[in-house]
Amino acid sequence: MSFRNSRKNILVAPLNWGLGHATRCIPIIRELKKNGFNPIIASDGIALDLLTKEFPDLICLELPSHNIKYSKKNASLKLNLIKNSPRIIKTFFSEKKLVKKWVSEYNLVGIISDNRLGVRNNKIKSVYITHQLNILSGNTTWISSKIHQFFIRKFDECWIPDFKKFPNFSGFLGHVNKVKSKKFNLKYIGILSRFEKQNIPIKYDLMVVLSGLEPQRSILEKKMIFELENYTGNVIFVKGIIEPEQIQERVGNIIFYNFMQSNQLEKTLNESEIVVCRSGYSTIMDLAKLEKKAFFIPTPGQFEQEYLAKKFKQNGLIPYQKQNYFTIDNLNEGILYKGFSNFNSKIVWEDLFCFF
Repeated sequence: MSFRNSRKNILVAPLNWGLGHATRCIPIIRELKKNGFNPIIASDGIALDLLTKEFPDLICLELPSHNIKYSKKNASLKLNLIKNSPRIIKTFFSEKKLVKKWVSEYNLVGIISDNRLGVRNNKIKSVYITHQLNILSGNTTWISSKIHQFFIRKFDECWIPDFKKFPNFSGFLGHVNKVKSKKFNLKYIGILSRFEKQNIPIKYDLMVVLSGLEPQRSILEKKMIFELENYTGNVIFVKGIIEPEQIQERVGNIIFYNFMQSNQLEKTLNESEIVVCRSGYSTIMDLAKLEKKAFFIPTPGQFEQEYLAKKFKQNGLIPYQKQNYFTIDNLNEGILYKGFSNFNSKIVWEDLFCFF
């Protein structure tokens, strides 16, 4: 089969770390199609499964997996990453080798990599998407940030889903001083979300949306089910498990789904009064776009989510609680916080895609 056609082929490759990197690539893939490009998807694991379901008409390629997992012990994520660094490095070189092959095989003219450092090629224009110019890792933040910035500079452009100035969502994560910023070809593109706000009636008092790596996803699922035994409002509960078929189950006042695709999830979020979820950056983008109230439970041991949860609580927008200490009574704090509102921004896709 020949891929040398009039539509330019762009490889879109999100990191498989939970679902956030994949979900924020959905609007990019949609807009590439609208603007006359032919997106080709590349990822692995549940990220690839999700995008395959969203775009069954597109070519989907499998990249090698980093196989990163959380431990039940909060502080062990950094140690796990250090322990698995040989595998991560091996995956990096495997990505580069595969991409080199795909550039020729699929006649690629560009790459959009969401946090996959090995997915780029010197022969074609390569874009890197991240909200983390600085990587929080405790007392090793300085070195993890320097390493990340070293690789970012190898890409032709870096797109940051945020605003350059106040108000912004990423804070320290996505901003560097003027001296450092000159080293990167940065573009702050605004709120990157697959969703749109809908003015429809509220149907659910509470929506629970789980995501992230195991075993922490399962641990929070069990905890939330236990806590909801004493909750009397209408609840819709999305477990964040990508399976071949969607499963729906009602237990008392709770409707459970294993997963939802974008259109259904967008509608259900709009129909929900408050959302309980992780404080992942892509989730924050979605909530901001929908102007929702929420309650955050950051993934234990993930410095980025803990930083963001604290940031939005200090700003008076969204409350949070650590996973081990969360109880259903914590939701009463929600009335003291404003939630997200008035963050409207429109990405000018033509300006971004003219790069290719």
